[in-house]
Amino acid sequence: QVQVAESGGGLVQPGGSLRLSCAVSGFTVRSYTMGWYRQTPGKERERVALIDINGNADYGDSVKGRFTISRDNAEETVSLQMTSLKPDDTAVYFCNRAYSSVTWGQGTQVTVSS
Repeated sequence: QVQVAESGGGLVQPGGSLRLSCAVSGFTVRSYTMGWYRQTPGKERERVALIDINGNADYGDSVKGRFTISRDNAEETVSLQMTSLKPDDTAVYFCNRAYSSVTWGQGTQVTVSS
């Protein structure tokens, strides 16, 4: 079954760090451009970061220099290391294939608050 499952969210203070993980099944992450996205209530889903099959990464302007996307081909996971977190980063975070998406997972909630 083709699916993605996100984990690693939580409550963190401003300036803190979190590492999100996305486990996939039914396909191999090395064969697809993978992305992390986030969504807050009432807003459209926003693309946060992409990593292509060659390992090249691209980031949204709001997270450049703070977030790092990576891929573990052996473990079939995609991670998002988030540092210098801000309250505006509060959202539900999702991962998916960037250009041929599968059913969206439940996401993982990230809350940045003091």
